[in-house]
Amino acid sequence: MKITSNFDSGNIEVIAATDPQNIQLAIRKDHQSDFYQWFHFRLNTPHAQVHKLHIVNAGGSAYPDGWKDYQAVASYDRQTWFRVESEFDGKTFTITHYPEAESVYFAYFAPYSYERHQDLLHQAQNDYNCQLVELGETLDGRDMNMLVVGEPDDSKKKVWIIARQHPGETMAEWFVEGFLDRLLDEDDGVARALLAKAVFYIVPNMNPDGSVRGHLRTNAAGVNLNREWQNPSMAQSPEVFLVREKMLALGVDMLLDVHGDENLPYNFVAGAEGVPSYSGKMQQLEEAFKAAMVMVTPEFQTEFGYGKDEPGKANLTVASNWVAEQFSCLAYTLEMPFKDNANLPDEAFGWSDIRSMKLGQDSLTAILAVVDDLR
Repeated sequence: MKITSNFDSGNIEVIAATDPQNIQLAIRKDHQSDFYQWFHFRLNTPHAQVHKLHIVNAGGSAYPDGWKDYQAVASYDRQTWFRVESEFDGKTFTITHYPEAESVYFAYFAPYSYERHQDLLHQAQNDYNCQLVELGETLDGRDMNMLVVGEPDDSKKKVWIIARQHPGETMAEWFVEGFLDRLLDEDDGVARALLAKAVFYIVPNMNPDGSVRGHLRTNAAGVNLNREWQNPSMAQSPEVFLVREKMLALGVDMLLDVHGDENLPYNFVAGAEGVPSYSGKMQQLEEAFKAAMVMVTPEFQTEFGYGKDEPGKANLTVASNWVAEQFSCLAYTLEMPFKDNANLPDEAFGWSDIRSMKLGQDSLTAILAVVDDLR
């Protein structure tokens, strides 16, 4: 029996792996950080029996409530990820599974590999309406890339989509893949209407170093990028520094910053109600976008989410708040669950890569509903 995580986005430490009924594991912390929750590993076993895999340090993770009512995902082919029996006793998270093949992968959510990220970028640039732009390099020397979709024109609105500031939130890049699939479909009426009115600046992965390293929340320096937007630096947070500089050069009329939430089993958005310059126009746009999302898909809801910041009390180191304040525009953080959508549950797959992609596709219709009013 062998357990390994020596691959792209892998994360696990093996404490004991001799007894299939009592495999002892621990999640490795993000480099230079105390954050941990993301896991991704492979079990190879000759034993045709139930295996119990105990992640013994789950109770001390970044979001211990995230383990409640959560089921891990597994895959035999690294394409289809299904939910497996899991339980949490307050300290240890236990996966119980009968392997139907010699080798099986387990993960916190369907992984989005760096190789697939490269495929996404280069397949998109093949479209006549899409340009691949290199912004610079990360601390580990990886490229920071942006896709520009549409013909730039001063009369067009500038819509930014950024994803995966927190690398373990892989659903965010699945969302972007679905978003791009529809936006680049020249037979799709919504996409054509949008591209007549707007140019899209899309950063599918804000944190490629953390993604490859198997981090939950930080980059190679152990920095939480979504707390760097007021004063980023090339030494600690080049990912934010480079994207922010491009925003300042080009302008922003709308931002969707795409994330995943460990605790809440819902899809929702968090607005910029607490920024000092919050206005009636910004509130009107926020309400219109939310209403459009509710109309477009039952996967989205507005009852559950984060509490609103008090007026003038927003944390301006957060991307959506900084953008809203800097550009006086519609700026939302969009959250998806690691668990399932409690309003529309799927016992076999939970919230998944495919459903994340479809939500990305659906969001185009909501953007179309507000694009004319963005400025």
